[in-house]
Amino acid sequence: MRLATLRDGTPDGALLVVGSGGDRAAPAAAVATTLQQAMENWAAVEPALRAIAAQVEAGTAPGLFALAEGTPLAAPLTRAWQWLDGSAYLQHGERMQQAFNLPPIETDRPLMYQGLSDRFYGPADDIPFPAEEDGVDFEGELGVIVDAVPMGTSAEEALAHIRLIVQINDWSLRTIAPVEMKTGFGWVQAKPACSMAPFAATPDELGNAWRDGRVHGRMRVELNGERFGDVESGEEMAFGFHELVAHAARTRDLVAGTIIGSGTISSRHYAEMGSTCISERRAIDIVAGREPTPFLRFGDEVAMEARVGGEALFGAIRQKVVKG
Repeated sequence: MRLATLRDGTPDGALLVVGSGGDRAAPAAAVATTLQQAMENWAAVEPALRAIAAQVEAGTAPGLFALAEGTPLAAPLTRAWQWLDGSAYLQHGERMQQAFNLPPIETDRPLMYQGLSDRFYGPADDIPFPAEEDGVDFEGELGVIVDAVPMGTSAEEALAHIRLIVQINDWSLRTIAPVEMKTGFGWVQAKPACSMAPFAATPDELGNAWRDGRVHGRMRVELNGERFGDVESGEEMAFGFHELVAHAARTRDLVAGTIIGSGTISSRHYAEMGSTCISERRAIDIVAGREPTPFLRFGDEVAMEARVGGEALFGAIRQKVVKG
């Protein structure tokens, strides 16, 4: 089952159930008006949402309509009580240390920070930034949305709390990031709002590509129409999503609708696969003795599409960087 949110003038939008082809949808208002409401009552509403999904496939769902280009879709979850982003690809961390001349982080625990969650940009929104000099960068990620997770939940137990999977662009301001990291406190200025692809998918939609708490697919990134990376997302993920959820829940309950990110998808096979963020490419350039790839400029366009079994299951993010 895939879900989306239609912009309707309210902060949380209107929940939609999306067909398997991603080209039609029906309102879910009879079951839940918003995705947050659905997450808070998932056990009760999931069967009814799946019933609407079956009607969408049969062409009999009330209010069924075509999802055409230009349909005003928001992020599936337009705002969340909590957004926790991990860094589950160890080679990405190593390249960030190279790029910013930072010492290694000596830990066997997942890295995670709590980011801005009061808004998520939709898949086609222009993204405003105050200054190019801040080092505007994209980061291709995947994420999960959980129902209510009790404090102390184990990794094995956490799998059952992962209800939806989403695709994320975690925007970053790289000139500011090293300054904030050195303070020992969390990021604020360096981490503006993220973007989401239009569709959230239940784990069963991924079939065998969802295993070991990981999404086994590929994240394709294009910059101004040119391939930037096409990176496998599962094999080199050091911590599965279930382990990230358990890490976050060790000392606190996680409210329904909490989003947990994978961190930048990365591979040691970067020569063939490329990268899903500019900073990683810059680190590779520096090691190779090349001029570092520049950060984004106003007017640049970024496209991201996570493909699972060859299908763009979450839809695409296509956005332009603009002056804020």
